[in-house]
Amino acid sequence: MKKIGVIGIKDAWSTELLLDAVRRKTGSVFLVEMDKVYLDSYKETVFCGDIDLCKFDAFIIKKIGNIYSHDFLNKLEILKYLEERHKKRIFSAPSRIMRLLNRLSCTIALQSNNIPMPPTVITSDKDIAFKTIKFFKSAVLKPLYSTKARGMRLVNYSDDIENEVLNFVKDGNNTIYIQKKIDIGQKDYGIVFLGGKYLGTYARVKNNSSWNTTTNSGGKYITHQPSREIIDLAKKAQDIFNLDFTCVDIAETNEGIFVFEVSAFGGFRGLMESAGINAAELYTDYVLGELN
Repeated sequence: MKKIGVIGIKDAWSTELLLDAVRRKTGSVFLVEMDKVYLDSYKETVFCGDIDLCKFDAFIIKKIGNIYSHDFLNKLEILKYLEERHKKRIFSAPSRIMRLLNRLSCTIALQSNNIPMPPTVITSDKDIAFKTIKFFKSAVLKPLYSTKARGMRLVNYSDDIENEVLNFVKDGNNTIYIQKKIDIGQKDYGIVFLGGKYLGTYARVKNNSSWNTTTNSGGKYITHQPSREIIDLAKKAQDIFNLDFTCVDIAETNEGIFVFEVSAFGGFRGLMESAGINAAELYTDYVLGELN
């Protein structure tokens, strides 16, 4: 059987689900925690603790770490070495994930391919930021590295805009990413793809006390069947990055259909809780099929 490593976080729900699927289908599995990985270029080796990763057949990336940061790029470079120097299959390819980790890179790729997104301004000039928020009236300040709305700030022009922006910058956001706040109603959608093919959709429904739908803010997953128009738009967005497994965040609004982002890693919980679909198991089947 193939020797597969799962790159993830110990005891994290999605990582454990994937570990279990790989273990059942191959007889064994190894958890690769990136904080324990080291590259020795002189010896041309990559180890996780005392385990030689060069002896594996393939790896599935579930998570690089708990908190998104530019340090993820460094860890992905080590995985690129495994992929390129030792010819290991990695799902999804590190170079493809790199384009999605940084919110700005993702936005530029989507906009360059005519994917509809909320109006967005990126600047390091605080005066431009003040004027942009005044023009948008309501906006969301977004860190370049974050997930599940962590570090995001909803600001209205009636707020103390200068302090809001200055505090955002003090939090380490020297590049100010400003996106117009779009009224999405009560929900948005996660459109999931496996191997570039549509797998399923879930809706995230927000609670009444939050401006966003994330589960971190009390949002709930429910089943949803999107229109062909939405599936086709999500497919066009994910095709730009060509990941093995991903999720496209989309909302239907009075101003049109908007894509908010394409996920670097994708999630399993939405499909599991809304439709009982074990995406980790299907992903493992896909990986084994690719290797064979």
